[in-house]
Amino acid sequence: MEHAGRGPAEKRRGKRCVVLSVAFVLLIIVILAVALGLTLRRNTDELRATFTARCEEFSGYDCQNIWDTFQQAYVGKDPCEVPVEAYDSLIAAAPFKPSCDRMMFWSKTKDVVHDFTEKRDCFLTLEDTLLGSVLNDLTWCGKEGSSETFTTGCPGWTDCENNPVRSFWNRASAAFADVACGDVTAMLNGSITTPFSPTSIFASIEVKRFNATRMRALNVVLVTQKNAVTNCTNASLKDLQKELDKGINYNCMEVAESQIKECGNDPEKPCGACW
Repeated sequence: MEHAGRGPAEKRRGKRCVVLSVAFVLLIIVILAVALGLTLRRNTDELRATFTARCEEFSGYDCQNIWDTFQQAYVGKDPCEVPVEAYDSLIAAAPFKPSCDRMMFWSKTKDVVHDFTEKRDCFLTLEDTLLGSVLNDLTWCGKEGSSETFTTGCPGWTDCENNPVRSFWNRASAAFADVACGDVTAMLNGSITTPFSPTSIFASIEVKRFNATRMRALNVVLVTQKNAVTNCTNASLKDLQKELDKGINYNCMEVAESQIKECGNDPEKPCGACW
């Protein structure tokens, strides 16, 4: 005849199983917490290492201070609530310097422009400056209640207006345009119907900051392909002329992309003869 219920030994074994199960669960939680902490720290460390290495390529700057100031703009904040003003202190820590007659702006021509400027020291783009260089092609954000920097899970450019990456580039673009001086060049895309798009950073921010007291002229290089869909008579370029501060001269030239690449590969050719 079987006894009803469990004996003392069975009960002790049951209690031990419960204790071991709880301990196992707690161990898993601790391991996950440590792993998460290491992942978050790795995100911060990797971004800081990239930031610092790029910063140290420029002489005369306190890269640690610039990093600390950069983090203050977004760490601990909702990643959709970082306005452009959050980067004012960063701009002040590494201000843009005028480079008269060498400043290059662009819209929808990023690859062409940077392929050229990497090979020839003719022009200076935003991405060639300290701040533009250290953050080019990077993603970052913070989260409320966290002191960490995240490089994944951050909002995309169009997910919300005040995300950390978008706000930085808008603020930096404004500051770069504020020091535009002398003859300024802009490479626009001749393969699209609206090379001067009102929604672009160039149109909505940079052109509006150009000042005739510093700038003498804006020279538009309209980059064309074999089957170009537009030219210098494009209606949007007429709008560009109207947007310019009175007193800034305007010039436009259509230049084949192949010609720009050829000039970029010819270090003997004077910069002024590229188009």
